[in-house]
Amino acid sequence: MILQALYDYYQRKPDLPREGFESKEIPFVIEVSKNGSAVQIEDTRTLDGKKKRAKNYLIPQAAKKSVNVAANILWGNAEYVLGLPDEQKLTDRRGKGKEREYEDRLKDMHAAFVDAVKALSERVQTDEGVQAVLKFIDQTKPADLERFGEIWKEIRSTNPNMTFRLQGDLELVCQRPSVINALNEAESGKGGDGICLLTGQKVKIERLHPPIKGVWGAQTSGANVVSFNLPSFTSWGKEQGGNAPVGEKAAFAYTTALNYLLARDSKQRIQIGDASTVFWADKPSSLEDQFADLFGEPPKDDPDRNARAIKALYEAPKHGIAPVDDVQTRFFVLGLSPNAARIAIRFWHVGTVAKLVKNIQQHFDDIEIDCPPYEKRYLSLWRLLVATATQNKSDNIPPNLGGELMRAILSGQPYPSSLLQNAVRRIRAEREVTYPRSAIVKACLNRARKTHEKELLMSLDEDNTDVAYLLGRLFFVLEEAQWAAHSTKTNPGTNTTIRDRFYGAASATPVTVFPQLLRLYPHHISKAAKSGRKGIAVRLEKLVDDITSKLPATNPFPSYMAISDQGRFAVGYYHQRHNFFSPNHSE
Repeated sequence: MILQALYDYYQRKPDLPREGFESKEIPFVIEVSKNGSAVQIEDTRTLDGKKKRAKNYLIPQAAKKSVNVAANILWGNAEYVLGLPDEQKLTDRRGKGKEREYEDRLKDMHAAFVDAVKALSERVQTDEGVQAVLKFIDQTKPADLERFGEIWKEIRSTNPNMTFRLQGDLELVCQRPSVINALNEAESGKGGDGICLLTGQKVKIERLHPPIKGVWGAQTSGANVVSFNLPSFTSWGKEQGGNAPVGEKAAFAYTTALNYLLARDSKQRIQIGDASTVFWADKPSSLEDQFADLFGEPPKDDPDRNARAIKALYEAPKHGIAPVDDVQTRFFVLGLSPNAARIAIRFWHVGTVAKLVKNIQQHFDDIEIDCPPYEKRYLSLWRLLVATATQNKSDNIPPNLGGELMRAILSGQPYPSSLLQNAVRRIRAEREVTYPRSAIVKACLNRARKTHEKELLMSLDEDNTDVAYLLGRLFFVLEEAQWAAHSTKTNPGTNTTIRDRFYGAASATPVTVFPQLLRLYPHHISKAAKSGRKGIAVRLEKLVDDITSKLPATNPFPSYMAISDQGRFAVGYYHQRHNFFSPNHSE
């Protein structure tokens, strides 16, 4: 299903590289004259932020290689193209006493590059661009290129990819019509030896599928979705790709489509935890352009992009341009994670655009909670996930949490229980009931609530008589009373508040904490009134009376509260604090 959807997407995008070609960054282009002399070495890189980035070219597809010697056609790194040693590798081999082995391998690499060009058809050999390249190889030694100064020094030290252009041409030698025609003929001349699972046609089966690049954390050389590298993975005497037969053209199509979606500048990918997530539709849809803005972290130079996308999603039905009525177009979301030389499918969701939009709107409805004016109204997935991680670091996000959260959002199912548990544990560990954590707890509890349980609202709910919610509200009021008692103009408060000392126990085992806090409370109120804070003291007294009057007469403080009740405690605390400091209610 995944490969079929990617294959169909490739057919939908005529601008993607056709079979036998790929788009690749080439930092240096050697311009050669017709007689084979090097005219110049063009540096195609431009500044992208603080780093230089090379220009993309459509070039013949890279040869599959690991430790073997396999040359590409008319392009490659300096080792292959020029037979130039990589300075770092040479130093390492020299230190290990393997310098001679490296030099022999270098000769093989360069010879393989020349052989790959000479192996092209006779018609290609007569092309003046190819002839110029062969003359350049025959008559040029690496030392002859030292005249190019700094560029040459960089090539020696970095072993970059490079290719050729004939002097006066705009396209590369590997893009000349004779070369393209030869490669197309070579692809079409392959015979069939099996039935392709994607097309159902008898075609030549791909033994090793092209690598997938761009998955965060995977090998930079690429990894595979389909691969069989051990006998235990095979069956019926099949080898490698024969165990899951996919034709060469179909394998090229799905890998090209996936590499296109995973590309660095792709607008159809976002990072969710450890899952590199791509998305596409089987027909052109505006949701393809909006999806990343809905869930991704907005760029620093456009912090409102996320809010605009969500607002447009909500308001689209009013203008009759919404994708919510699109019940025909299917939308695909694929989450990928690294697993050594392979890529693991973290999650896979297929649904119509209409259903997906409704589920996304439901997510933002569930996650919404009152927040300070300086905070963003809609939280990105990254902000939600780091709120549950130690020290708010991306590296500490639990491995599977991002994928599980995304699956819940897309399918409209309850959020993963680990999301609620992690948020509550972070609150207890740090004694910080933050806006993102409160939003997570509210959303998790509302989606999982039973029919007799009251829904948690966006704002303070004074009619909510849930014991855990009321105790959260009461805990904030008692904390505020302590602050009012001890703070002065010169002293902003105590070094250690009751929240620092008692939050964990108050939210998990209230009976061990609240009786003691209520005995201290009159003392705090009296001291606050005597120190010129009579207004706050009166307001706090009213709040305590209101909250305690709603607690049950018997056993008002439970001996133990489960995770869900600890969550309600946190939301009650957050609601009461936000309400207390909101402009309409503050002193």
